[in-house]
Amino acid sequence: MQFTSYAPGTPCWADMGSPDIEATKTFYTSVFGWTANEGGPETGGYVIFNKGDSPVAGAGPHMSEDQPTVWNTYFATDDAAATQQRIEAAGGKVLMNAMDVMDLGRMGLYTDSVGTVFGVWQKGTFAGAAVANEPDSITWNELQVRDLDSAKEFYQQALGLTAKRSEIAGDLDYAEFQVGGRTVAGGISTATPEFPPNLPPNWMVYFAVADVDATASKAAELGGQIYVPPMDMAVGRMSVMADPQGATFAVIAMPDGSPNA
Repeated sequence: MQFTSYAPGTPCWADMGSPDIEATKTFYTSVFGWTANEGGPETGGYVIFNKGDSPVAGAGPHMSEDQPTVWNTYFATDDAAATQQRIEAAGGKVLMNAMDVMDLGRMGLYTDSVGTVFGVWQKGTFAGAAVANEPDSITWNELQVRDLDSAKEFYQQALGLTAKRSEIAGDLDYAEFQVGGRTVAGGISTATPEFPPNLPPNWMVYFAVADVDATASKAAELGGQIYVPPMDMAVGRMSVMADPQGATFAVIAMPDGSPNA
């Protein structure tokens, strides 16, 4: 699907910080068939990954030695400064104050009330991912936390997301985050035996693929680590893996399309 704008509160972009940006470019262009496009010196080495001519995700070199190698989810906002105020009022913390990114837009980085890192994006000339919910693009963003109830309250106050229990999750404590009655993301409680007890809170990024098994095989061939081998679920076939630099992500193939398409 093509996107030129996102409703406030909707995940609109994902990127990662890498200790070896050249290796990161090689891995993701090989796994997903993307092209890597590096901006000028003013971008600090930031790379935009394209599917065809459309931006789908980003990556940048680490800015400090202690920066984690993770995928980050960004939520659309019409007013980054006002959103930052709501984030702080709801118990979140500021990692990077809302700031201009050339004429592309405004961004800020935060932690929610339970310690999960996320970002917000106010579009300028750049709205976010121009393609999503189709193979080799982002299709789902899933909050994984032990205290899901506190997280649901936070995102309601900070981003205006409403949460309802998912009917497809079975016995798992799973919520669908919605904007205007439309599901845009998910949240799951990790306080169950299915998850490692030391799993940090995170927003897991899911990429749609045509063939989960082939994608996992290619990722492993390129030095990635497979944490959850390809498996069938109610919504489709999925796998969880990490790139050679340690950034974790998931891939999924859904016969009926994205849950938030």
